[in-house]
Amino acid sequence: MSVNSLFDLSGRTALITGGSRGLGLQIAEALGEAGAKLMLSSRKAQDLEEAMAHLQDRGIDARWVAADASKDEDVQRLADETLQRLGPVDILVNNAGATWGAPAEDHPVEAWDKVMDLNIRAIFLLTQAVAKRSMIPRRHGRVINVASIAGLGGNPSFMNTIAYNTSKGAVINFTRALACEWGRYGITVNALAPGMFPSKMTRGTLEKVGAENLARHAPLQRIGDDEDLKGAALLFASQAGKHITGQVLAVDGGVSALVGG
Repeated sequence: MSVNSLFDLSGRTALITGGSRGLGLQIAEALGEAGAKLMLSSRKAQDLEEAMAHLQDRGIDARWVAADASKDEDVQRLADETLQRLGPVDILVNNAGATWGAPAEDHPVEAWDKVMDLNIRAIFLLTQAVAKRSMIPRRHGRVINVASIAGLGGNPSFMNTIAYNTSKGAVINFTRALACEWGRYGITVNALAPGMFPSKMTRGTLEKVGAENLARHAPLQRIGDDEDLKGAALLFASQAGKHITGQVLAVDGGVSALVGG
């Protein structure tokens, strides 16, 4: 098989949560340009309409379902509608997430629950639903969980995101445990762990600290851009990554390689 064939996703279907902007839209571009047909999901229909138009302008076959992944009933509806409209799902990208900034000693319990429900409970429920109805019966699937280098350790003192870090640590071990359990079904389960990328979620930190200041702490002296997740996502989604499972790939300019990260 040629290298180009290994990365070709023609005939594959991908479901991407949080796919209307930021990292989710970047991953959608990569998978769509490789030939996959896409189902995007996020909470806001207008954002999804704009994302779909953007992708279709690039020649990508994209559709959308508005759903709040923090609600169990919406997770099940998302799985139902995707399977009804597009058929079996080959690639599931669990990207939807939330954060909350507060010192640990004052962190609201309600905010803790909100972050945990979206960042790990929703991933479990959607992955379970898609796998039982599509991947396990077909003995094939690619699950890509978007974690974070925040799940690999602590934060600089100016970032107080105890729930977010904890949830992303859970995503990382969820990835490893599921990969070991579902390997016998031909399903690979891997995680991307982005560092600092511009997004709605990181806007406050970037405004407070500055992109240049954050870049200075990375070995590559830069933060992520609109292209930096594409290659890694395509590797995990394609036949090129068929012998890779249970892995966490940091895409962070080398920040996680630093002593004390």
